[in-house]
Amino acid sequence: MTPAETLSKSQQAYHWIKTRIANQEFTPGYRLVLGTIAGELDMSVVPVREAVRQLEAEGLVTFERNVGARVSMVDDSQYRFSMQALSILEGTATALAARRLTADDLRRARSINELMTERLSDFDPRAFTGLNQEFHAILFGKCANPRLLELVNAEWARLGNLRDSTFSFVPGRAAESVREHENIVRLIEIGAPLGEIEKSARRHRSATLDAYLIHEHPDEALGLPAF
Repeated sequence: MTPAETLSKSQQAYHWIKTRIANQEFTPGYRLVLGTIAGELDMSVVPVREAVRQLEAEGLVTFERNVGARVSMVDDSQYRFSMQALSILEGTATALAARRLTADDLRRARSINELMTERLSDFDPRAFTGLNQEFHAILFGKCANPRLLELVNAEWARLGNLRDSTFSFVPGRAAESVREHENIVRLIEIGAPLGEIEKSARRHRSATLDAYLIHEHPDEALGLPAF
C-alpha cells in the first residue's frame, strides 16, 4: 500500500491542493472550484470541501459568500510575523542542537553552503532557497526539544506558502547569507557559548527580513528595531 492510499480522501485532497499552492500552480486569488477539483481527484465534493476548510483554518484559503474559495492573497504582515517568529525559534533550536552536531554534520552543512556559493554566479532563487532550507535543517535538526522542532518546521512551511523565495526579491542578500552560514558553522565547530550561537543564527534570519523590508517597504523599514 502506497502512502497516498493510507490517507483519507479529504487528506489526499488537502495535500493535492496545498502542493499546488506551494508550487505556485494555484496563485494568490486563484478560485478553487470544488467540483472541478473533485473531478480531477475522482472523488465526491464532500472530502474536497473538508480539505478546503482545513486550508482555510491554516490561512492558505479564504472563503467568501457568493464567491467561493480562493487562494489567499499574500499578506506582507503575515510574512513579517513568520520571519520574526522563525528568527527566535530557529535561533534557539540551532543553539540547543549545537553540542549534538558531529563533525560529519558540519561537513555536510559546509558542503551545502559551498553549493549555494557556486549558485551565486547563475542564480536561481528557488533552488537557492531549497539548499538554504537543507543547510538550516542540519543545524537545528538535532534539537532535543520536539515541540520546538515542530514549531520551526511549521514556520518554514508557512513561509513557503507566503513567499516562493525571499531571494527573488533581494538576490543581493544571497552572498551575505552564505558568509553568515559559514560563521554559524564556525561558532558551532569551536564550541562557542550557546548564547553566541543563538544570537548569530537569530541575526542571520532577521537580516534577511530587514533586507526584504528595505527593498519592498523602504519607508516602513527605516528605524526598524532589532529583535
